Amino acid sequence: MTITYDFSGQTALVTGGARGIGQRIAADLLKGGAKVHVFDLSPCEDDGITGHIVDVCDSAAITAALARIGPDLDILVNNAGITGGTASVTASDPALWRRIIEVNLNSVFEMCRLVIPLMQARNFGRVVNMASVAGKSGSPGLSAYSAAKAGVIAFTKSLARELGDTEIRVNSVAPAAVETDLLGQMAPETVQTMIDKSPLGRLGTVAEISAIVQFLCSRECSFNTGATFDASGGRLDY
Repeated sequence: MTITYDFSGQTALVTGGARGIGQRIAADLLKGGAKVHVFDLSPCEDDGITGHIVDVCDSAAITAALARIGPDLDILVNNAGITGGTASVTASDPALWRRIIEVNLNSVFEMCRLVIPLMQARNFGRVVNMASVAGKSGSPGLSAYSAAKAGVIAFTKSLARELGDTEIRVNSVAPAAVETDLLGQMAPETVQTMIDKSPLGRLGTVAEISAIVQFLCSRECSFNTGATFDASGGRLDY
């Protein structure tokens, strides 16, 4: 599945874009004609995409990397995230809890805090934040991840309303379980539970998630902002 929009002359930045969902999103933006940059702790090996080794929780590192990209930034996809494994609330490591919140939620704030002014200066931009069905329904054993993704959804709504008088659109995507190596951080029974909850009875694919993101990054996405687009295989009904 490849849905291509025209991103000619635009510059895009994808966090967590060295593999998985982010890698496919970056590749599809490139196919659409965008100049694509990736922030990741792992090297980006995709031809035509500029990789930057950046900790998206480190504002100084983000600032330095943005200076290398330049002020013309049209698209930001906040995709970086970790699940941190599966554990009950009472068995959770408080340090790991804070790290999960830091990577999945605080990094979205840091990226937007530093990128939005660049978009405001040109009165145009598209921001897509990767949430999760866990942020809507909660997932047992993934309390920190669920809380962080719920925060992403609320943050997206708040930021979109702040920017309602501009040509900057801010939306989020809430996938269910998708076929990526991120699932390896979860217990197999947790993954199977996610599959069993879906009326389609399967995992999603990176191509299916990217197809939604491509629209949200496009100029055609002109009347959608502050929304959460579910990609749950029918699991969510609200």
